[in-house]
Amino acid sequence: MKFLKEWSSKILVFLILCGCLWGIFQNAGDLLRENVYVWKEDQDRRLPIYCVDTKKKVLALTFDVAWGNEDMEEVLRILKQEKVEATFFFSGEWMENYPADVKKIAKAGHDIGNHGDHHKYMTKLSKEEQIEEIRGANDKAKALLGTSMELFRPPYGDYDSQVVETAESMGCYVIQWSVDSLDWMEPGADAVIEKVCGHKDLKSGAILLMHTGTQCTKKALKPMIQKLKRQGYGFVPVSELIYRENYRMDPSGMQIKN
Repeated sequence: MKFLKEWSSKILVFLILCGCLWGIFQNAGDLLRENVYVWKEDQDRRLPIYCVDTKKKVLALTFDVAWGNEDMEEVLRILKQEKVEATFFFSGEWMENYPADVKKIAKAGHDIGNHGDHHKYMTKLSKEEQIEEIRGANDKAKALLGTSMELFRPPYGDYDSQVVETAESMGCYVIQWSVDSLDWMEPGADAVIEKVCGHKDLKSGAILLMHTGTQCTKKALKPMIQKLKRQGYGFVPVSELIYRENYRMDPSGMQIKN
């Protein structure tokens, strides 16, 4: 009888331990499923392009254009002087207001990119509304220049998988950035130069974000370009930087040649 009691106690303890372990493993499984993101190869086209993996020591200088044009002449003068071809992302409304500038920028050899018709937060729109935003700006560029735009940057950098999929279904490459100048905050020219030239993600294939319609961008632009050149960098427009086939996207948004 004593023997049975001892074994009964041991079996009870064993069953309790098993129950506890089962609960721990189950909770751990739930935690992993809810909080650990596993990147899959079939998800590689759901990210925009933040930067490009390249052996060439080049950068892509981009401007978001949705406000005034008071600094555009100076920006274009500097780019011509420094022999830099950049990429301009225009809102449809800006193209309506300043058609002569759009033609001038395109004639100078710069990329013409799509920044949405009315500069809206894309993730707040339905798929149909997203299509209207992209198509509206594209139609305005086509009317002015006779060509469509293949590069799209969501206003405010606001995107999700649906936005990327919608833009790609319309033949667009979705372009973000890896180096943000924060010039729209008006920190002053020196701060913009320091932010870009000392950025932790400044490397070959980086995409730089700047804006027109600010006070400090035109002041920072020339010395910033010259400093980047001294660091050994050249400049190409986004259309020449990105790959169009045989590529994949890593989880950070880097486009990599297969």
